[in-house]
Amino acid sequence: MDKDRKRTSGKFDQIRGAVKETVGRRTGNERMTTEGRGGRAKGDLRGAGRKLKDAFKR
Repeated sequence: MDKDRKRTSGKFDQIRGAVKETVGRRTGNERMTTEGRGGRAKGDLRGAGRKLKDAFKR
């Protein structure tokens, strides 16, 4: 269960970041756009870390 929670948490960060970035661009809010980019990066890093961990597990 813990593995699934981490996987969904990374995806959730990616999606939330993409939404924030898009809303920020549409409204002209640079701060929100930057926060969105950070959220996407955070989700990407979690996904990469999980893949790396899985690769060494096998």
